[in-house]
Amino acid sequence: MFWTLELASSLDDAPWPATKEELIDYATRTCAPDEVIENLEELDDESEIYESIEDIWPDYPTKEDFMWNEEEYYGLN
Repeated sequence: MFWTLELASSLDDAPWPATKEELIDYATRTCAPDEVIENLEELDDESEIYESIEDIWPDYPTKEDFMWNEEEYYGLN
């Protein structure tokens, strides 16, 4: 299973929480890239409920990973 930000963004509006089958159905209906569907098919547990993309891709970057300090950048204090 290989995820990128582009692939993961295909699931931004997915109906979280969702099962593996619900996510595959969503990806299919929204014409997500084939790689997204292949990654979802590789998930182990058919009955597990996934709360968010972080449950599927634990290394998913969060907004904090991209945050920068405006005060420091603009010299504000």
